[in-house]
Amino acid sequence: MRYGRWLAALAAWLFLLSAGLPAHAAPAAEDKDAPLFINLTSDEGHRTLMAIGYGVNQLQRGHPLTLFLNDRAVVLAARGNEAKYQEQQRMLAKLVGSGATVYVCPMCMKQYGVQQADLLPGLAVSTPDLTGAALFRENTRTLSW
Repeated sequence: MRYGRWLAALAAWLFLLSAGLPAHAAPAAEDKDAPLFINLTSDEGHRTLMAIGYGVNQLQRGHPLTLFLNDRAVVLAARGNEAKYQEQQRMLAKLVGSGATVYVCPMCMKQYGVQQADLLPGLAVSTPDLTGAALFRENTRTLSW
């Protein structure tokens, strides 16, 4: 007898839970101009090319882009590393020239010996206010590599 009551209560609860809900939810409309914030922590060649390349593609599709280079990724921003990161630096210049914002973590710069004078043109040393304004802008999407 207890089992029957429990089963009836569960059925009633499931019915109430699903009542009024559509059988399938429609996908959310694409927000064609939603900002994108990419957090890049790697200095590994393939990963960095993927992250920066993804940013280039989304910027071309109309999404305002902020790329945050932190941890090991700060070495991509240093002019002295152009031999190792030639393609990444070319892409970073393309991003900046196309209107993207590229911030570089100051604590990470210190950790890995990157000086502000070493930064590629157009890249900016980040602050909590700068990064926070980009990260918490309305409708911002985030990705990390």
